Amino acid sequence: MSKRLIPAAILAILVYGMIAAVLGTLLPDLSRRFAFTGEQNGTIAFIQSLGLIIASVSIGPLIDRKGKKFGLVFGLGVITVALFALANAQSFASVSTSMLLLGLGGGMVVTGANALVSDISPDRRSSTLNLLNLFFGLGGLLTPLIGAYLFAGNTLGLCYLIAALTAGTFFFHLATPMPPPTGERGFKLAEAGKLAGNPALILMSLFLFLYVACEVGVWNWLAKHLVAQGIPETTALRTLSLGFALGILVGRVVVSRILIRISAINVTLASAVLMAITTWGMLQTNDPVFAGILVFCAGLAMAPVFPTTLGMVGDRFPVMTATAMGIAITCGWIGLAVSSKIIGAIAGNDSANLKTALLVLPAFSVLMILVNLALRASLRKPAVPV
Repeated sequence: MSKRLIPAAILAILVYGMIAAVLGTLLPDLSRRFAFTGEQNGTIAFIQSLGLIIASVSIGPLIDRKGKKFGLVFGLGVITVALFALANAQSFASVSTSMLLLGLGGGMVVTGANALVSDISPDRRSSTLNLLNLFFGLGGLLTPLIGAYLFAGNTLGLCYLIAALTAGTFFFHLATPMPPPTGERGFKLAEAGKLAGNPALILMSLFLFLYVACEVGVWNWLAKHLVAQGIPETTALRTLSLGFALGILVGRVVVSRILIRISAINVTLASAVLMAITTWGMLQTNDPVFAGILVFCAGLAMAPVFPTTLGMVGDRFPVMTATAMGIAITCGWIGLAVSSKIIGAIAGNDSANLKTALLVLPAFSVLMILVNLALRASLRKPAVPV
């Protein structure tokens, strides 16, 4: 069955990569059309993250009870509806509603897809998750690239194109046999509570909290920051695509081999160190070429963190895997919500303040280093069965 699951997982992760870059790609156009302030832009990102949080915290238990196909099909359907709604949005309220739905669908898909990938190669979970999550980088590369060259200033066309791809993925998943719900024990609320209190899971969740704040901060705010530095919008979107997204894509190809020889905990520590250096560096220049190089390096640094951390979660919790992943991913989206509000509030209506606001990214990267060091001691202890 695993060979039949691979294309399903690839398509789901590709779709999620494309919608992850939607807000950052459309934000300059939406800000112009509706005269959004920096605080309103931050609120829109917060609302999307709220949808991700709600979906991630609820879909894990449902996947463990009803199976991964349920979460993936439901999530892809919600994303399709959200993109059609966003294409026809006429106000701040309608844009916010569309982004809430996009967050809900995205949370379902990312949890379901990563849990599905865990079934493909349990003995090399972190390596496999990185290899297949390179399609997240491909999706993130395609959205701003298509937005810049085919649909410049055309929210409608870009949303319809991604909606059509999502709808096709929906029907593909509908026709694909997938594993039944995990384990004979099923889902028990008391056990989920015990799982959430596990020290190793708390630290891995905190690690993702800080990481997602950084990664999605780049997706949502980088293009707007580069425009504020005097870089043309088309060049800024190309930097987001051929810089950051390509860096993530290449990094995941490379690290899938590295993880065969080097432990996941060491790979994620190296990533955190490099993230702190590259995210600070990319904020210090207004030269398009140098900015592109630094953004690419930031993508390389970030590439392994999300799938490798989820791989560690899957290794540590072979029972109730989707629930454990859902808890960790939910904490990641909380990080997005926090960073979006902080960045939006500091930036305000002055684009010049956005550079200062984005210092949240290297600061959170430094905190990731400290969490990684604390996590090592917890992982050395025997896993407590749930």
